[in-house]
Amino acid sequence: MYTPTPTPPPHDVPVTVRWLNPIGCSMFDAPIADLLHGIKQPSTHIEVVSFDMQHSPTHLEYRAYEAMTYERTVRIARDCAQQNIDALVIGCFYDPALEDAREISGNCLVVAPCQASLQIADQLANRYSIIVGRDKWMEQMRERVRGYGAADRLASMRALGMGVDEFQKDPALTRRRIIEQAFLAVEEDGAEAIILGCTIEFGFFEQVQREVGVPVIDPVVAAFKMAEAMAGMKQRFGWSPSRVGSCEPPPEAEIKAFGLFQGPAPIGNRVQA
Repeated sequence: MYTPTPTPPPHDVPVTVRWLNPIGCSMFDAPIADLLHGIKQPSTHIEVVSFDMQHSPTHLEYRAYEAMTYERTVRIARDCAQQNIDALVIGCFYDPALEDAREISGNCLVVAPCQASLQIADQLANRYSIIVGRDKWMEQMRERVRGYGAADRLASMRALGMGVDEFQKDPALTRRRIIEQAFLAVEEDGAEAIILGCTIEFGFFEQVQREVGVPVIDPVVAAFKMAEAMAGMKQRFGWSPSRVGSCEPPPEAEIKAFGLFQGPAPIGNRVQA
């Protein structure tokens, strides 16, 4: 007769989650660390990091900016494997370098906001809209949504007419615009839930949810809580990333022969939460 191995309840399983802000600026590290500290399980350890880029954009609104971050993201994922980090979150709604980071992350789970938000919204509604900053973002985000198999559930994308760097400058204005577009998405587009389509749209979902009356998914909260939950399941049930077939990582012998991943991880700032 099978006797399961006793395991502690989930809230007693200590896990470490690293949140990566994939830019070389630290301005959002402390605010996001504070947010995550307020929603984490008591035994969860969090570190929020950003890159050591000397010359860095403050956002990834353009594909060219995003592409400049890929190598550092992959190196940080590799570092997570070596430092026994349980889960890594890539903190941009484009989910930049997600598949690449997963390939090299060893036993570390890698989560990203767009995919996590869609997966959570799927449990709450049949149709949802994504509220983005600018029209420019929509095509790339639609590519992601299609890639995740969620295109038939997407009611619409609506833009606020704001860039990433504007979201936290005037929170009242940002909140008002989100509420306006969320109402339109529900009333005109048939959305049954709303996803905020940028990690820097943090701090708004609760009031928007109260005003609009449908679930509103904050991608920071969604990605972090999914990473935390999956890290706990990894610890309790052994559900680690697969490393066979399409999930096969580069051979360690090749990595060594090519001289890859030399030196420290490209972390320029680190905040513990």
